[in-house]
Amino acid sequence: MSTKAVLITGANGEIGHGLIDRLAKQQSDVRIVALDVHPLGKDIKHRCHEVVVGDIMDRTIIDRLAAFYDFRTIYHLAAILSTKAEREPELGHRVNVDGTLNLLELAARQSRATGENVKFLFPSSIAVYGLPDVETKMNAGKVKETQWTQARTMYGINKRYCEDLGRYYNWYYRQIDPQPAVGHVDFRALRFPGLISSQTLPTGGTSDYGPEMLHMAAQGKPYTCFVPESATLPFMTIPDAIEALLKLEAVPAKNLTQVV
Repeated sequence: MSTKAVLITGANGEIGHGLIDRLAKQQSDVRIVALDVHPLGKDIKHRCHEVVVGDIMDRTIIDRLAAFYDFRTIYHLAAILSTKAEREPELGHRVNVDGTLNLLELAARQSRATGENVKFLFPSSIAVYGLPDVETKMNAGKVKETQWTQARTMYGINKRYCEDLGRYYNWYYRQIDPQPAVGHVDFRALRFPGLISSQTLPTGGTSDYGPEMLHMAAQGKPYTCFVPESATLPFMTIPDAIEALLKLEAVPAKNLTQVV
């Protein structure tokens, strides 16, 4: 019999650490399976049922997880962030899109096998928005969720496409099958702004100048910022981001009017 568990990919990242800590404290009986390309530190590893060091592109790992665990919730946090994705766009696309597809297929496979929905929590990004030039941006005013979603970075394009992948797996997956499946992927995404953490160092996001300034100031070191003083960008703390994910996970599907 498969073990019921929660899967967290990208567990060694800024959100992953805090999410593991919150889940372990919130649910004493939760079995957390953490997946990351880097080993977890001892301070967080002991809170996990299992830590898998590996790549979300490795189908052998995905198949093994599917064989041993029954995931009711998947937090898919693993990604190549914006700056690195611009430097290595092919790598960014492979990890951010193909890797996400692997996890969605895992969720779909398990939901069809058990007849129960698998919640799939996906952190998207304001990088999905893109305006062609500064003049257009200055004249755009308040932007609605559905406006200007023509991303201009590989990371933003990847996130925007994966939102649509999630919609497909949520509503239309294998829609021409003669017999519709009982269970399905319950996809839920949030578009996060820049994230600030006091616990972990930034790892390659375009908005990392914000937390980098704070970390350098705390160390008494100078910092050269690449954006002008007039630039503005919304930020959110990691604890608030984790709280948002947990609240979204807890909402009954019937109460949600949209998945992104």
